[in-house]
Amino acid sequence: MEKLIIVGSGCAGLTAAIYAARANLSPLVLEGSHPGGQLSTTTLVENFPGFPEGIDGPQLVMNMHAQAEKFGARFSYSEVTDFDNDKTLRLKIDDEWVQTQALIVASGASARWIGLENEEKLIGHGLTSCATCDGAFYRNVPVCVVGGGDSAAEEALFLTRFASKVYLIHRRDKLRASKIMADRVLACETIEPIWNTVITQYIPDDKGEMSAVKLRDANTHDERVLDVACVFVAIGHDPNTKAFRGKLETDPDGYLLVRHLAESKHPGVFIAGDVADRVYKQAITAAGSGCAAAIEAERYLSGLEH
Repeated sequence: MEKLIIVGSGCAGLTAAIYAARANLSPLVLEGSHPGGQLSTTTLVENFPGFPEGIDGPQLVMNMHAQAEKFGARFSYSEVTDFDNDKTLRLKIDDEWVQTQALIVASGASARWIGLENEEKLIGHGLTSCATCDGAFYRNVPVCVVGGGDSAAEEALFLTRFASKVYLIHRRDKLRASKIMADRVLACETIEPIWNTVITQYIPDDKGEMSAVKLRDANTHDERVLDVACVFVAIGHDPNTKAFRGKLETDPDGYLLVRHLAESKHPGVFIAGDVADRVYKQAITAAGSGCAAAIEAERYLSGLEH
């Protein structure tokens, strides 16, 4: 039986691993199908404290990984496909059931993408899902935001601090965002909505960086090219909670519900990072919640011993 299993190896999971390993819990970290989480597809991270020159996302992940390993964390590229919390905590890991005394779920959330050709190659090269993370890299150049909800409205408004022009591309003829957010967007001179329109192609330059997008009008099917330095996709995230649905509490969109910062409703199961965070979605907030989850897990395990 394992003492502590951590599901996920993004900022939340790795921070939990560092804290748990330093507490001599020898945690087993399941890295899953996307080791490093969303940071592994990020280029320069400028807003993580302690790096005045910034640090590449993959390098930050590698540093955290090495730090956790140094203190005794163990890593496996396995994936959780099922979970049972009937009498004991059990995880189905690559078709084998493994029992654990405590569990931290830090499996993250995956940004929804449009699904166009070369999409994966362009992530971090003028294609992103986070204006807070990457907006400052695109000063005095035109950019576009894809989406029509509150997230898209927030991203567009945030980007007006940097970009010369923000095109808001939406497939319908009005925003789904709340009235206050929609009003702000429509009143902003820097933002130009492009209604009833979808992106059909990303156009990179010779260096593989985004230079333009091809647009199609949903009504007339007319196509045109729009020059942009970056595309910010804001059509939502999907929490990676498939293995835990029906077993742990979730909201209607599948995000895990947290009590007291890191606890689930089930004893011994703790939650950290974007798998429960539909608001901030930052590396630093994920790290903080990973710390909290590890401390709570350590306290829980100590209680079992006494």
